[in-house]
Amino acid sequence: MFNGRFARHRAAGYRRRGLDRTARRMVDLLAEHGLEGATVLEIGGGVGEIHLELLRRGAASATALELSPAYDDEASRLLAEAGLTDRVRRRLVDIATDPAAVEPADVVVLHRVVCCYPDYAKLLGAAADHTRRALVFSHPPRNAVSRAVVATQNLFLRLGGREFRTFAHPPAAMRAVLAEHGLRPLAAPSGRLWRVSAAAR
Repeated sequence: MFNGRFARHRAAGYRRRGLDRTARRMVDLLAEHGLEGATVLEIGGGVGEIHLELLRRGAASATALELSPAYDDEASRLLAEAGLTDRVRRRLVDIATDPAAVEPADVVVLHRVVCCYPDYAKLLGAAADHTRRALVFSHPPRNAVSRAVVATQNLFLRLGGREFRTFAHPPAAMRAVLAEHGLRPLAAPSGRLWRVSAAAR
């Protein structure tokens, strides 16, 4: 699913159009709450467009966690083009299963990640525990339409012999996980197709 071709497509889209609408809302929200000198942890960072923009907005450094090495080449090219190579560390780590391998950060970001992970409580709990100041994540709404889309996607994935699945987890339950780990909710702008949830220490 997340191979070199997909990474090249994502990087090319970012070069042409910048961040997608949901990612822009996430970056703007974090910037409103202060990024100067902040450390960033992006879980499922892909080619790195979000943490790149956070660095441009004043963050000091970023760590990007991925489960696929296919993004690394394109991410390195984008960082080199921006002159930010020395401020980002990329790692292949699943923070939900190996939280001790990851250092905490001021700001934690998960864009279109929770919908790709079966155990949202484990993932968001680990993310919250690594958050010093603020956490923001995007997710699909949970309604009849989103559940139908997810079911259709998973049917085609199964027919294609792929193990990857997508999920429309309950938003209230996901936000409750953050509260259980000591984060209080922040108001966050949301769109129709992708919602944004945020919380602060």
